[in-house]
Amino acid sequence: MISNYEFTVIFDANEDKTKAGLELVESTFSKNGVEVTKKEDMGVRTLAYLINKQEKGHYVYFEIKAEGQTVKSMSRAFELSSDVLKYLFINPEKI
Repeated sequence: MISNYEFTVIFDANEDKTKAGLELVESTFSKNGVEVTKKEDMGVRTLAYLINKQEKGHYVYFEIKAEGQTVKSMSRAFELSSDVLKYLFINPEKI
């Protein structure tokens, strides 16, 4: 069953790493048939705590439509990527 999700991802503040990470996320979405309904580049912000010795991160917010199993498989891909510092999928229908 397809559900709505909010997806926030934090990339390294380095412009090249941000670009590579964004390409990974968008290609993963397209491979898995995920429909992106909204994309918002939130820019570089100071992190609340160090992540991989980084003080700043580049935030990007997405609203997507996907199946639950697809979200689980994409989570695994993002965990293995060195370009993604942190990410979070939220299903607002279950809050």
